[in-house]
Amino acid sequence: MDRIQAKLQQVWGYDELRSPQREIIECLLADRDALIVMPTGGGKSLCFQIPALLSSGVTLVISPLVALMENQFQELTEKKLAVGLLHSETPAADRKHTLQALSERKLQLLYLSPETLLTPPVWSRLCVPELKIDRLILDEAHCLVHWGETFRPAYRRLGAIRATLIQSKPIGTKIAIAAFTATADPRSQQVIKQVLQLDKPAEFILNPHRQNLQLSVSQIWTPRGRKEQLTKFIDKYPHQSGLVYVRTRSTSEELAKLLSTRGDKTAAYHAGLSPQARRRVEGEWLSGKLQYVVCTCAFGMGINKSNVRWIVHFQPPVLLAEYIQEIGRAGRDGKPSAALLLACESTGLLYPEDRQRNRFFAESIDRYYDLATTLAKQLPVSGEVNEIERKFPQSAIALSLLHSIGELAWETPFDYRRLKTGKQPNWQSSKAQQQQLFSGVPTYIKYAGCRWEYLLTAFGCKPQSQNWRCGNCDRCLAQRL
Repeated sequence: MDRIQAKLQQVWGYDELRSPQREIIECLLADRDALIVMPTGGGKSLCFQIPALLSSGVTLVISPLVALMENQFQELTEKKLAVGLLHSETPAADRKHTLQALSERKLQLLYLSPETLLTPPVWSRLCVPELKIDRLILDEAHCLVHWGETFRPAYRRLGAIRATLIQSKPIGTKIAIAAFTATADPRSQQVIKQVLQLDKPAEFILNPHRQNLQLSVSQIWTPRGRKEQLTKFIDKYPHQSGLVYVRTRSTSEELAKLLSTRGDKTAAYHAGLSPQARRRVEGEWLSGKLQYVVCTCAFGMGINKSNVRWIVHFQPPVLLAEYIQEIGRAGRDGKPSAALLLACESTGLLYPEDRQRNRFFAESIDRYYDLATTLAKQLPVSGEVNEIERKFPQSAIALSLLHSIGELAWETPFDYRRLKTGKQPNWQSSKAQQQQLFSGVPTYIKYAGCRWEYLLTAFGCKPQSQNWRCGNCDRCLAQRL
């Protein structure tokens, strides 16, 4: 039994890997850069966890969500593996312990948020010459595209990490980079490769289609109608596991309370809960004590439950990538499962909530670009990001947007240099691409053809034939009648 198979059996108790898990693991062990687009439930985490356990240094896993990092950390800790976790909510004592373990080279895996990675206490330890860093893993890499230009500007600085770290290490040091995601269309794939400066990466791009997952959209006219549609759908699956996705913490709490009055075994879940409360809800759902959870997008990433029979989007997600991530939680065992999206009818005359939510995010993008336009006139030709941020609040967003249009370079993760000065930046193409992200879900809702055909096309996966249809979504089933 080879090293990979032995570690898989020893730690996880599995006998076999799925395709192309072995190929990805071998690629990472060969210190190659890689881009992996693999559907939700495809076993992405194993693909970088096994190489980390078979390597002599530490693997840095850069992840966007606290809940996702904590889930993977908890799982590996229970297996008594050498893993650390650092993010904005990490208690001071735990942070000190993890940094000490990192300094003493006792960690094989270290989970961090992009922002935590770039803090002085963490960065200074990573730059110690004696600390061997095997590879950088960007988990949920689509967040770099969707959030990196405005909401999480630290993502745009990640491309300078490898070169800067190598400068502090012994001559000949190599650090590989691998980006993992379940959702990246061709443009997003190019942005990920460009921003991370991947070097001739091996690419593993898998089709996200799930034949056992039936997709449907139901239009609703009033808040009462939305709740009635939800309960009617849930009642079709008595005692069967599911998830109800909402967009805000308050909706999660209010809806879970309302549904509990029916006698439903449910609970709210969102990023505002304590780590202990999140673990309790996860555990009760995984064990079947809770039939379903009313949750925000903070729930689901990294949580593996094979027998989820249904998913409801009580409110439409903002991004199409969120939608395909979240419906992918259902039917991992290959058995028939259903995903229902509840959407206000398109005019919004009686119930404009969904349109208002989309408009809010689109207007947020406008405000970011207006801010960047003002700051671009004031920012120095070069500078250190923390000093610039103190002098020009919110300048991190302007720097990120300038980088996205090729008018700024990060010489280190902290030091920038502007490439074009003396004229107003041309934001039009970048702004149009950002706004386009918010049009995907409304277009999907109104799309007259096969649901899966639309999703596959949107994510750059060609259907099997010109007139291909899934035959299982609400549109395809209606055409049969």
